[in-house]
Amino acid sequence: MATLLHLDASIQGESSVSRQLTARAADAWRAAHPGGTVTYRDLGAEPVPHFDSTANLCRQLPPEQHTPAQAEAWARISQLVGEVAAADAVLLGLPIYNYGAPSSVKAWVDHLMAPGLSIDAESGKGLLGGRDFVVIVSRGGGYAEGAPRHGWDHATAWLPHGVAMVGLEPRFITTELTLAHVNPAMAGLVPQAEESRRQAEAAVDDLWARATALA
Repeated sequence: MATLLHLDASIQGESSVSRQLTARAADAWRAAHPGGTVTYRDLGAEPVPHFDSTANLCRQLPPEQHTPAQAEAWARISQLVGEVAAADAVLLGLPIYNYGAPSSVKAWVDHLMAPGLSIDAESGKGLLGGRDFVVIVSRGGGYAEGAPRHGWDHATAWLPHGVAMVGLEPRFITTELTLAHVNPAMAGLVPQAEESRRQAEAAVDDLWARATALA
């Protein structure tokens, strides 16, 4: 049975564009995989703790030597890695906050770095490759080539490197100028924002369209 791991990270609730688009993508996945299972994790509402010294040390000790705190940290790491390992596809909503990824997404990525679970302890090869990793990026401003802040989207640039060690390779769908409808100073950019959203929705609808056609 096919499994999708769906993660959201926005703190904007129902008004979140990334949440709206990941919900649309999850519906498209369900349509392409009747009877499939969706595992959902809300990093925005229930963030993973930041990766601390306890979590770091627990990766270096055998489980039988763990303190209670280290055992709890290791259990969390195992659960998060296990969710990815059990999924055929991973769907992540990635809003851009202060030109980077939300700290909750960084913490999630940090917890995936686990020798013996997600990385082969001897060869260093990532063990989570071979699954589809779709990342839906929402950007409040304009970051496209030619825009004043072109190159300021550090989240999209970082993520492929952040997950490379575990073998994941993200593919991105991006919509931008999402603040144009609520920021009076950006009112003139509403048409571009709507076109960006239209293109993102079309890309989302096409994600698993072939699988649906063959079903």
